[in-house]
Amino acid sequence: MGSPNNKPARIFSPHNHTSPCTRTHQIGALLLIATTFFLTRLFDQAFPTCPPSSLNNDHSSPNVVHVSDGGSLSWPQRGYGSHLSLKIYVYEEDEIDGLKELLRGRDGKISADACLKGQWGTQVKIHKLLLQSRFRTRKKEEANLFFVPAYAKCVRMMGGLNDKEINHTYVKVLSQMPYFRRSGGRDHIFVFPSGAGAHLFRSWATYINRSIILTPEGDRTDKKDTSSFNTWKDVIIPGNLEDGMTKRGAAMAQPLPLSKRKYLANYLGRAQGKVGRLKLIELAKQYPDKVYLFIYLFSF
Repeated sequence: MGSPNNKPARIFSPHNHTSPCTRTHQIGALLLIATTFFLTRLFDQAFPTCPPSSLNNDHSSPNVVHVSDGGSLSWPQRGYGSHLSLKIYVYEEDEIDGLKELLRGRDGKISADACLKGQWGTQVKIHKLLLQSRFRTRKKEEANLFFVPAYAKCVRMMGGLNDKEINHTYVKVLSQMPYFRRSGGRDHIFVFPSGAGAHLFRSWATYINRSIILTPEGDRTDKKDTSSFNTWKDVIIPGNLEDGMTKRGAAMAQPLPLSKRKYLANYLGRAQGKVGRLKLIELAKQYPDKVYLFIYLFSF
C-alpha cells in the first residue's frame, strides 16, 4: 500500500526548451530601436533646450575642446572653477579701535615688511592677498566671510605688545564687531601662523572657538591642555618661506638638485638650544655636500 506521504515523482524534461531567436525577432528589435531614435529627435525639436551657459560659449577657455563639426565639448573646471560665488570682507585697520595695535604694536612702529620674516610671514601675505582678491567686497551685508587681519605673533616677538595686551586688545576688537556677534564668529577668519596657534590669544576658547582658524601646526598645544585646532572648521596652511628662497634667478639659497638627493627634509625656525636642531646644524657643517641647511637669522 502506498503511504500518504508518497507523492508522484515530478517528471522533468531533459532540456529546457526556449523559443529560438528568429529573423522576425531581429526585425522587430531593429524597428524598436529606429522608433525610439525618431521619437527622441521629435521631442528634442518640439521642446527647445536651455540656452548654453557663457562658460560653454567661451571658446578661448582651456576647458573647451573644439570638434570637427564646428561644435565644442567642455568639462568642469577644478574645484568651483569660475562658478565660485564668494564675497570676503577684509576689516580695515582704522575701522575698529585696537586693530591697528594688533597690526603695528602699541606705538604703531612695526611695519608689515618687518613682519614678513620668519614662519609668521603668512599673516601678512594672506592679508595682502585678500586685499587684492577679486572675491573681496567692501559691503559687509553681502559678505560670506570676514577676514580679521592681525600680526599678533610678529608684534609680540618684536616687543610691540605683551601677552596680556594681546589678549585684552583682541577682546576689545571683537566687542566692536556686530557681524561677529551675528554669527557667533562662525564666518570670521583668523590667522595664527606659528606653533602656538590660537593660544597666542589666551581667551581664544571663549571668544573665537567657532571661528575659522588658519595655522601651520594643528597638533601643537603650546604646553596647554588641548590644541586650539579643530579639524571640522580650521585649515592647516604652509609655513612661510622667505621670498628670496623661492624666486627664480639669484636666490638667497642654492640647494642641491632633487636628482642628487637621497633624502629630503625641511625645517624653518630657530635652534633655541634644542638637541635635535643643534645636531642638524652639526651634520650640515660636517657633510656640506650631503646636508644642505639654510640658517635664517632673526633680527630680534
